Amino acid sequence: MSRPDAPILLQKQLPDVVQALLAVYTPINKAAAPEPGLQHLVVLRASQINQCGYCVKMHTREARADGETNERLDRLVVWRHVGDYSPRERAALAWTEALTQLDPRADYGPLRAELRAHFSDAEIAALTATIAMINVWNRIQVSDH
Repeated sequence: MSRPDAPILLQKQLPDVVQALLAVYTPINKAAAPEPGLQHLVVLRASQINQCGYCVKMHTREARADGETNERLDRLVVWRHVGDYSPRERAALAWTEALTQLDPRADYGPLRAELRAHFSDAEIAALTATIAMINVWNRIQVSDH
């Protein structure tokens, strides 16, 4: 028997759920997934907000391996205050933050309008699904801390 405070490992207790969650990426990628560089920024930013150390480390490593610069990764936490990110990236990051830190006072209309200046509706849907999924993974991983 494990310690009373030991993590409950989802992948061990419910492997079919983990497999189903992983399978979600097939239709997302088939539809209009964000390009790898943008996807790295989005999942890393959500992981930072959710304080998931495991995910921050993993997504930072993956972003660097795909060519993202240390400078941009270092400044992601303050993306609104630096000029390192394109208008497309800024729209995606604002959407990421809005869907990760839910605020009952949030007005999503202007955020969607800004997204539509840079993305198709299919791309916005895929971006939204990507953000939802990283929030799921962050919460699963944080539960093991």
